[in-house]
Formats: sequence, structure tokens, C-alpha cells
Amino acid sequence: VPMGVLSCMKYLMFIFNVLVFAGGTCLAAVGVWVAADPAGFQALVATRAVLRAAAWLLLALGVALALLGFLGCCGALRRSRPLLLL
Repeated sequence: VPMGVLSCMKYLMFIFNVLVFAGGTCLAAVGVWVAADPAGFQALVATRAVLRAAAWLLLALGVALALLGFLGCCGALRRSRPLLLL
């Protein structure tokens, strides 16, 4: 495989992982926002228990995606196969 193709794949994987990291950070931010100020979202959800569970779920999912994206970025830059497989 030519070196230019490998370099292009490295940067494409880095960009994809940056997008995953940004999406995870946004989800975590929305989760914190809903958990801290549920009054703004009370009209969208009928019960408060569902809103609280959704906030914690968004927060956990966002943190997991942000961590996955960060490790993917590190793996793409260092060409580390274990980090990319994670």
C-alpha cells in the first residue's frame, strides 16, 4: 500500500474520531444541562423521573463517547492498533 494512502487514512480516522469526541462532549453537556435545570424540559417529558433518568443516560453516553473519541484520536496519531480497536 502506498505511503500516501496510509497517511490519508490516518488523517481521516483522526477527523472521524474528533467528530465522535465533539458529539460525545455535546451529549454530556446536554445531560448536565438537563440534570441541572430540568424546568426547561418539563413540558417535553410528562414525568420527572423519566427526565432525570434521561439526563443521567445522556451524561453517561456523552462521557463514554468523548472518551472513545479521545482514545481514537490518540490511536490514529500514534498508529496504535490496540487504541484503534478499543
